[in-house]
Amino acid sequence: MNLLTESWLPFRHHDGRIEYHPPSALADPDVLDLALPRADFQGAAWQFLIALLQTAMTPEDTDSWLDRYQSPPSVAELDEALASFATAFVLDGDGPRFMQDVDPLEDVKEASVAGLLIDSPGANGIKNNTDFFVKRGRVETVCPECAALALFTMQINAPAGGAGIRVGLRGGGPLTTLILPEDESKPLWHRLWPNVMPADAVGQPGQTWHPPKADDGKLFFWMAETHISDKKGTEVLPEQVHPLHAFWSMPRRYRLLFDETPGCCDLCGRETSHPVRRLRAKKQGANYDGPWRHPLTPYRRLNPKKLDELPLSSKGQPGGLGYRHWPGLVLEDEAVSGALPARVVTHHLHKYRMVQAARDDGEAFEALFRRARLWVFGYDMDNMKPRGWYSVEMPLVGVPEAHQEILRDWVKRFVDLASEFTWTLRNQLKRAWFKRPEDAKGDMSQVDAQFFEATQLAFFKTLRMMGETLRDETATPTLSPDIHRQWYLALKHEALSLFDAQAISGPLEGMKMQQLERITSARRYLQTYLNGSGKKIGKTAQTFAQVGGFELQASMPQRDEESAA
Repeated sequence: MNLLTESWLPFRHHDGRIEYHPPSALADPDVLDLALPRADFQGAAWQFLIALLQTAMTPEDTDSWLDRYQSPPSVAELDEALASFATAFVLDGDGPRFMQDVDPLEDVKEASVAGLLIDSPGANGIKNNTDFFVKRGRVETVCPECAALALFTMQINAPAGGAGIRVGLRGGGPLTTLILPEDESKPLWHRLWPNVMPADAVGQPGQTWHPPKADDGKLFFWMAETHISDKKGTEVLPEQVHPLHAFWSMPRRYRLLFDETPGCCDLCGRETSHPVRRLRAKKQGANYDGPWRHPLTPYRRLNPKKLDELPLSSKGQPGGLGYRHWPGLVLEDEAVSGALPARVVTHHLHKYRMVQAARDDGEAFEALFRRARLWVFGYDMDNMKPRGWYSVEMPLVGVPEAHQEILRDWVKRFVDLASEFTWTLRNQLKRAWFKRPEDAKGDMSQVDAQFFEATQLAFFKTLRMMGETLRDETATPTLSPDIHRQWYLALKHEALSLFDAQAISGPLEGMKMQQLERITSARRYLQTYLNGSGKKIGKTAQTFAQVGGFELQASMPQRDEESAA
């Protein structure tokens, strides 16, 4: 099976039908999206297609990138561009196999193909009978198409797996950020190409660009001798490999075993004549080390003052992804917060400024740069255990370089207010639920998640208005009092609504009258805080209103405010 020539990827067309085609179908103007059976496969398949475009059609510079965006290739042209790489994308056979060890690994025991799935229970989970929610035995037969995607998904996201089992190039369970056009009806080509970078921007310091070839073992590790990391000094550093290797990283050693007994794929439900039921896996694969920065992944410095320490890739965390994470995903702030957005994001914003300044046809690209979205997805991992999968889309606002700091300050001010409100909301809910809230144990993160989710659309609307205010590089930008007021009122409304919905649903203790008194007291405090009317507890709202230039309107009787304060 060849992954470049056979019809193995399910594509969704504009009319809703799903058909299997080779990767070159992404250039068909009638193709809208992919349609994989798992969320992690969907994200991996997008990265697979982006990696193919980046490998076969890397533009020379930004001008070339813009020209290609306006003039997409035909399916036949893309087929021709991919043809020279076909020998590196054979999934089975006696020669090199896609993302598999060149060694047949006959000296190791066979294991279930389910081991390729990040959310499958590990050996210890099965041994100790701790596979309570994700059960063993649910995946035993996999078609070659799903096996290829499972293999690719594991290699680019490989989590910690124990001694000698190598983690992925960008760390286990990394976040991925992709750029999408605002118009969801755009063909798949116009949704993938914004994530391809020019040759002068895609590499890292120390790497040397040269045209990629199918037999290049520094680009495709499976086309050469295995990188074995059984001793010190065998680490793989960025300067040792091709600049595009980050898209094809291969930390794990696998060999898929194809069965002659037909079966039904447990992942996609299709019948297959040569399924994969077993595999071989061996330790000591490629051990990535050094200052790796994958183009599609955001990073951060734990201590911005220690530039000699390597940045870490951003990971999914309990509580999900939301607008409170937006600054770290979009706005570079290495010196203060340590935020290093994905290089594809920073380069996209650079392209926007370049188009404005140098292209006579700049208006043709306004929709791409002024109305773009950021798709953020990835696993939330606890070492080798997945706790969840997150996927969210956010606006991607581009502003002139002179106004970057202003946008960062505005966003921080608005997000900080939301964080302060949710902190107080959470504490007052604990006061309503418990006699001794300071001793109450348990996870309250669901309160934060609900609050940020409820206010997300309001923030994104506000973010768009910030971007419009900062479009003019020559003007002195000012964010209107009305924008501040609307944000404050949205937060206040949702905080009170969530309190009212949650206060009587928690584990209340004591007698009925005591319950009522706790709820009433906690709500009075919360309302005073939100109104900014208490002398001590209202400073947060007061400060925001003062900076924003609008008046607070208290909605509580004065005696209640004073008693709450």
